[in-house]
Amino acid sequence: MSLSVFFLCLAFIPLALCAVPPPRGVLLNCGSTDDIVTANLKFVPDEGFISVGNSSTLKTPNLLPILSTLRYFPDESAKKYCYVIPVVKGGKYLIKTTYYYGGFDGGNQPPVFDQIIDGSKWSTVNTTEDYANGLTSYYEIVVAAMEKTISICLARNEMTASSPFITALELEHMDASVYNSTDLTKHALNVVARHSFGSNDDIVSFPDDPYNRFWQPFMDSNPVVESHSNITPSDFWNMPPVKVFNSAMTTSRGKTLQLLWPNASLPSSNYYIALYFQDNRTPSPYSWRVFSVSINGHKFFNNLNVTTDGVMVYGAHWPLSGLTEIDMTPGDGIPVGPVISAGEIFQMLPLGGRTLTRDVLGMENLARGFNNPPSDWSGDPCLPKNHSWTGVICTTGKLARVVTLNLTKIGLAGSLSPSVANLTALTHLWLGGNKLSGPIPDMSAMHGLQSLHLEDNDFEGSFPESLGQLMNLQEIYLQNNNLNGTVPGTLQKRLGTNLKVSPGNHFSMLA
Repeated sequence: MSLSVFFLCLAFIPLALCAVPPPRGVLLNCGSTDDIVTANLKFVPDEGFISVGNSSTLKTPNLLPILSTLRYFPDESAKKYCYVIPVVKGGKYLIKTTYYYGGFDGGNQPPVFDQIIDGSKWSTVNTTEDYANGLTSYYEIVVAAMEKTISICLARNEMTASSPFITALELEHMDASVYNSTDLTKHALNVVARHSFGSNDDIVSFPDDPYNRFWQPFMDSNPVVESHSNITPSDFWNMPPVKVFNSAMTTSRGKTLQLLWPNASLPSSNYYIALYFQDNRTPSPYSWRVFSVSINGHKFFNNLNVTTDGVMVYGAHWPLSGLTEIDMTPGDGIPVGPVISAGEIFQMLPLGGRTLTRDVLGMENLARGFNNPPSDWSGDPCLPKNHSWTGVICTTGKLARVVTLNLTKIGLAGSLSPSVANLTALTHLWLGGNKLSGPIPDMSAMHGLQSLHLEDNDFEGSFPESLGQLMNLQEIYLQNNNLNGTVPGTLQKRLGTNLKVSPGNHFSMLA
């Protein structure tokens, strides 16, 4: 069965399509409690990669096993719901998300929501039309791992009317050569279209494609030719599969080959475009042709020499808007017309920055110290801006910093991790009115701290001497804990400092 791509990397696939096993990576069957093998493709439960959400099993007849469960997120107070997957820092990854609604919530229309990759909005998930047509929805993006984990998150938006959900999540490691003209530290590649031209067969994927990319068939009114030789994928940076060169579209000698592709109108943006060509004839000294390629009237490549070995040309940051026309004009005296075998288009997605690593590590360790952190404390603590962790306020800029943490009276239990000292940009730390216990850690590195509220908890141990070293600290609330020891006289006498250590506690005051 065929797979068709819709606007901004939304793809539809019939429910009965057999899945194809990828060679490596992480494949998650969301909401499942067991491994599921479908057509030799093994999906594992998503437990351990996410700590929030509920599971649902669909009763729709004749569903593939991978589509029969999902994870949904009913907590409206959470700003996002994140999967966190270990990766190789600096590695390149292809990520796919799969959605099949199935009426899990008793409704008849799927919710609309956003998906986020690390600290950047990826796209809006709207599966309404394809679900009405009995189809599932796939999204795909290529990213670089900036840290040792990648987070893939769902988040509500102004159109979300019910619980966001996800059916499956796949992460595939790619070789460094693939799409290597793009600086993935600044942009991600959001798949718009990937087609094998002149084909009306099933999609091409793994094992033909080493990364389980989906190459859908594409036909129009142009003549179709079959190839009489095979290319070598490793000769191409992007390693296209041999099968996408089995057929091609062409035209008569001396004519321009016109291709309107993709079918959808594209938003005004920059795109990465890769086009693949091969002379389809039997290899010989005469099996080559020369033509020039233009896109929407602008020269893309001049005097391209195409042989039976095949060739790829690409353009990064290529501006497109609306419908796209690709013209291939033959050179003078060339005895055969132009030919094209396959193509890919990605929208260049500017990345929205990230949170400083030391702050991320500090916040993650804080979350581990709490027995019951807020449900959205996963993924990037600060970004995207409207989806920071509950109680967290951050600076803006290329590297966000945590400046305020306010979890007052939310029922927190556990301890305050010493890693709080990583948050060197923190100005306000408010954890009063909870059930936190253990010692108050050293905070001597937090020179910007202005107010500290730890009152009405169960902290124990001695008065933290490090507080006396923080010259910007103007407000210290420690009353109603189980602290003991002495309060430094210099701190008591510091002008402009509001110090509250009683009632509760067992302090003696130094003169």
